[in-house]
Amino acid sequence: MILNETKKILFYDGDCGFCNSSVQFALKHQKNEIYFATLQSKFAIILLEKNGIKIELDTLYFYNHEKIYNKSSGALRLAKELKFPYNLLFAFYIVPKFLRDTVYSFIAKRRHKIKSGFCVIPKETEKKLFLTDDSQLLKN
Repeated sequence: MILNETKKILFYDGDCGFCNSSVQFALKHQKNEIYFATLQSKFAIILLEKNGIKIELDTLYFYNHEKIYNKSSGALRLAKELKFPYNLLFAFYIVPKFLRDTVYSFIAKRRHKIKSGFCVIPKETEKKLFLTDDSQLLKN
């Protein structure tokens, strides 16, 4: 399977309120087109497993230019795609990954307590950014 290399895709836990809030935030502040797919979707399962990734629901994955970033690296790569001043968060990339991922894991373990669950309901203009199981971005 080949994915259009120009797409940027955020894979997130669709059952997580904190994750859904993060998607809403990214939708509001994106400077370039970012696509979204839940980790529970067939699209995510196929794409990530084809790339040798065993999905962990407490992990965010960000696809960008044929690379998949996870945990803090994924979150910071996403931040880089947001409008000013949020893109400045990418500066934290200089912090060693093991430290960033420790903070990420601390938050991820408590994500359901931080914000209770709700679904992202995209506006009509945003629906094209949400990839479904029958997404045409994957080519056989």
